[in-house]
Amino acid sequence: MAGRQARPRAPAPGPRGMTLALAATLIGLGFGGAFVSGLLGVGGAIVMIPLLLYVPPLLDVGTLSVKAVAGVTMVQVMVAATSGMIAHRRHRNVDTELAWIGGVAMALGSLLGALGSYYVDDRWLLLVFAIMVTAACALILVPADALVSPPPVDGPQGFSRPRAVTVCGGVGLGGGLVGAGGAFLLIPLLLVVVGVPIRVTIGSSLAITALSSLTGVIGKAATGQVPYESALIVALGAVPGAQLGAAVSCRLSGDQLKLALGLVIVVIAIRVWWDVLASH
Repeated sequence: MAGRQARPRAPAPGPRGMTLALAATLIGLGFGGAFVSGLLGVGGAIVMIPLLLYVPPLLDVGTLSVKAVAGVTMVQVMVAATSGMIAHRRHRNVDTELAWIGGVAMALGSLLGALGSYYVDDRWLLLVFAIMVTAACALILVPADALVSPPPVDGPQGFSRPRAVTVCGGVGLGGGLVGAGGAFLLIPLLLVVVGVPIRVTIGSSLAITALSSLTGVIGKAATGQVPYESALIVALGAVPGAQLGAAVSCRLSGDQLKLALGLVIVVIAIRVWWDVLASH
């Protein structure tokens, strides 16, 4: 209609002013979050989201909104998952069919979630993240012997494609809403619900997460939810942090790593639920 002006796109919801103290904090958080990511094999969102939400205001250097944190984290997850997928593919631990089926389903879910998050209140986004972390807590308690079948040499045999679509689409939707790649929840669900062997699960989940987080980044960027300055600063710290975490991980046993992952998820779940209950 003539005379009607288009609604301007909202600016990226980053901090009001990037100070040296805030930049140093973001680099440190990027390093620490990526170290845990490289150490425990999770995509990084489950660590980065609470770190970015709580540490800057705790240090009185600034604050980032939930939407800004989601945008920054989604960018970091995309880069980390792509790098990991390339490494695992060299060792033939990526099942192409599972990666495409799950990747497309999770990408569509992630795009819908990322676009929809623009219209969702921060309190509801926090609740979705709390539910996802709680589900990961429950699944991490399942004994490994009950989850893992003997891994075949050339990929999963007879995995349920409808279950793969449902699991990946659902995780993508939730991850897109809160800015998480969802690998911390996708991996145990592929093991428990879909029945994919552990080695193929790890490699294929990275391929799935890389594709889904790409569409998530596009969705959040299209709606002005990625503060690019903050995302770049966090990424600067994440690159060396992930390398150091992976090096330390090679020196620990599988049981030690699973215990550490479980403790991290439980602590995060307690903190997130505390904030959810306090906001209602």
